Amino acid sequence: MMMIDGSPIAVAMEVEESPAAAVEPRDPPRIQRLEESVVNRIAAGEVIQRPVSAVKELVENSLDADSSSISVVVKDGGLKLIQVSDDGHGIRREDLPILCERHTTSKLTKYEDLFSLSSMGFRGEALASMTYVAHVTVTTITKGQIHGYRVSYRDGVMENEPKACAAVKGTQIMVENLFYNMIARRKTLQNSADDYGKIVDLLSRMAIHHNNVSFSCRKHGAVKADVHSVVSSSRLDSIRSVYGVSVAKNLIKVEVSSCDTSGCTFDMEGFISNSNYVAKKTILVLFINDRLVECSALKRAIEIVYAATLPKASKPFVYMSINLPREHVDINIHPTKKEVSLLNQEIVIEMIQSEVELKLRNANDTRTFQEQKVEYIQTTLTPSRKDPQVSPLPSGQKTPKVPVNKMVRTDSSDPAGRLHAFLQPKPDNLPEKISTLSAVRSSIRQRRNPKETADLSSVQELIAGVDSCCHPGLLETVRNCTYVGMADDVFALVQYETHLYLANVVNLSKELMYQQTLRRFAHFNAIQLSDPAPLSELILLALKEEDLDPEIDGKDHMKERIAEMNTELLKEKTELLEEYFSVYIDSDGNLSRLPVILDQYTPDMDRVPEFLLCLGNDVEWEDEKTCFQGVSAAIGNFYAMHPPLLPNPAGDGIRFYTKRSESSQEKQDLGGNVEMELALDQELFSDAENAWAQREWSIQHVLFPSMRLFLKPPASMASNGTFVKVASLEKLYKIFERC
Repeated sequence: MMMIDGSPIAVAMEVEESPAAAVEPRDPPRIQRLEESVVNRIAAGEVIQRPVSAVKELVENSLDADSSSISVVVKDGGLKLIQVSDDGHGIRREDLPILCERHTTSKLTKYEDLFSLSSMGFRGEALASMTYVAHVTVTTITKGQIHGYRVSYRDGVMENEPKACAAVKGTQIMVENLFYNMIARRKTLQNSADDYGKIVDLLSRMAIHHNNVSFSCRKHGAVKADVHSVVSSSRLDSIRSVYGVSVAKNLIKVEVSSCDTSGCTFDMEGFISNSNYVAKKTILVLFINDRLVECSALKRAIEIVYAATLPKASKPFVYMSINLPREHVDINIHPTKKEVSLLNQEIVIEMIQSEVELKLRNANDTRTFQEQKVEYIQTTLTPSRKDPQVSPLPSGQKTPKVPVNKMVRTDSSDPAGRLHAFLQPKPDNLPEKISTLSAVRSSIRQRRNPKETADLSSVQELIAGVDSCCHPGLLETVRNCTYVGMADDVFALVQYETHLYLANVVNLSKELMYQQTLRRFAHFNAIQLSDPAPLSELILLALKEEDLDPEIDGKDHMKERIAEMNTELLKEKTELLEEYFSVYIDSDGNLSRLPVILDQYTPDMDRVPEFLLCLGNDVEWEDEKTCFQGVSAAIGNFYAMHPPLLPNPAGDGIRFYTKRSESSQEKQDLGGNVEMELALDQELFSDAENAWAQREWSIQHVLFPSMRLFLKPPASMASNGTFVKVASLEKLYKIFERC
């Protein structure tokens, strides 16, 4: 305190404090035990990193369950829905309460089992992890059970007791709202197209290795599967069906085997691309002891060989399957099991690299070039089309002039020349908005006709009978005809060279479906019915539709008896129908699955009752060959493209969809003499329009492209009215010349 002029003044003095005085020492933080839910959610984030991680775990579980068919459905890249269905051995009812608890598994019991495992999974963490970051529902049934069970899980425990339900053989697991409680993770995975592409890539890789299992993968609501593989005995056929002919035809087989006493023991077999294969990135499909894994060291070693040997084809396609003694592989080094550690890994990679280099150098001595034959056809010019420049002919030769009455003016690749281009436009909800002609044709060509791989001699005899009865002239017509349009409900107009034909699409589709049933014998994919349909009710419905005198007393009891007998017969034959034709009937007599005969095509479900009645009444079950022929014929008739049951709304058929309006009905009730007013039943009319338009679309875009690839028309079609010639260009010119 200082005194100035007698007044006290306070003076603040700043004193610099030492660092030691500024920061007080802190106590060590306490170590706390995290809650189990927090621990599990953190662990779940490591195991299930993306939707493809969940799909991989579920598919591997299906493979461990000895499944022969695995189907995957994905919505929004897997964030909204992942559904994996298989036909494996299922899950026991008593195991369901602990199914989704952490570290519960049927694969091992002690640590030493890790070194002798043949299964894909072993930790018992995958399903548990999914329940902590998603909503999981399991539907399963085991062999011998009369019904299945469905139960939902959350945070590793059941939300309710398992409920009895109808189920097909195997297990179906639905994972919904993935990462719903991990906002940051979900925001980073908003690109659903990218995640769906990863899932398709995963299943494509699985399909070419596990060629004894059929795989399918599609987006939710889509008709066409993006991965569609069938059981095949050849690895190369599996690669061809999944990755296409352009990859399969440019592959070289490679094999390495080592039985070194020092401990480097392994076998490797696979395929590597040759100098004709050119791509933008390397594709390495690697399986070690049947487990899909990644190995950056092996990938880098192979790329080095290709860069040195084939600089212009340095991004190869490589499939390798390496088998080692199980005790030489450590599979427990990565949360998602995508990497493994090998004993003597450097030696194994070096031996594989040397063999690949040797194969490439030997294959590089000869090079194959694809040659395309070009045929120039004189066509009528149109201002909107650009004509390619044709190389001039050698001197002294003139272009042969095509007589005007021999010219074929219809171009099968130009839709503008078809009949429907001159008619009214189709409704907007047709599939043509979604899938163009070229895309559908491409998918049908990729979906090759399965080779005749049936082991049964009776089926081979039936296929041989189809081949021997083929009419060569009709075969040439079918292979090269051009669809023009529908002439009426049954006949389509087609052009072949200078001739115009009426073709009966019902007969053609029936024969095509019959032949495809024989050729895909025991190798069908399936259409799953949303609700199982009782056989007895469907057969009874078919009997009532066939009855010409429904009012006669006593017939109902007889029909019910016939329906019961046919139901019992089909239940007895369910094993045969499921194994050979993918027609599944459960022990309660409910139909729940039908075969896929042609991609992009679903049969008219209104004809299911007639199909089941035909199976019960018309099939001779005692003789093997006759039985298979009868069932195939019934399937062919069911899948044939019959006219819809609703009358065609075009033309006079519209009268079926008209009804009296309410105003005219009121006037008539009041006794007034009024002119009848008709109103259109819009809902029924719209259903009929869609059904007929869908049928015509299927005829143009599915039936005719499939016929060109697969159908072998029998000689009977030349005389039974299936093909009727209605015009010939040469004869028309003669007629007009006389005029």
